[in-house]
Amino acid sequence: MRADLEIIRDWIAPESRVIDLGCGDGELLSHLVAEKKVKGYGIEIDHDNITRCIENGVNVIEKDIDEGLASIRNNSFDTVVMTQALQTMHRPDVIVEEMLRIGKECIVTFPNFAHWRARGYLALRGKMPVSKFLSYTWYNTPNIHFFTFKDFEELCVERNIKILQRTVVDHAHRDRWWIHLWPNMLGEIAIYRITR
Repeated sequence: MRADLEIIRDWIAPESRVIDLGCGDGELLSHLVAEKKVKGYGIEIDHDNITRCIENGVNVIEKDIDEGLASIRNNSFDTVVMTQALQTMHRPDVIVEEMLRIGKECIVTFPNFAHWRARGYLALRGKMPVSKFLSYTWYNTPNIHFFTFKDFEELCVERNIKILQRTVVDHAHRDRWWIHLWPNMLGEIAIYRITR
């Protein structure tokens, strides 16, 4: 299992109700159902990933998250998860609000566009960064909102969202001690656990 998913797994209570937005192939939910006996559902738009979810025994709903989550009742889930997709949403602020409406707690992960490599690339080359981790060019990237840890935390303050936990890791999802010295400059990926 991916290292970021292992961190998320540790934050989810056994036998809880979990929905994974943009669940991909269902890897996280598959592990959570097997190891923690959660009642899990995924939402996914990609047909190949939906097929993999079904093959992995994951309950999955085909839906475009950008169209909203109005069909899901308030507080239907204990935890709502969205990994590496918030920056691809048309209105990330609305999606965070919807996540908090349908779940008691939410876990989101996203890349930090203020990481020193991205800053250096832009400063030295004068164009949007392309790297192993951010491998798309400006015209074909699924990332339509470029934000930082600081931006996300300011959104949380503005919307009265409480940050329960934050982990800042490198591109391989390793928690390095030196990242904590200057997380918005040295961290590449953030994992936040939030609530109202």
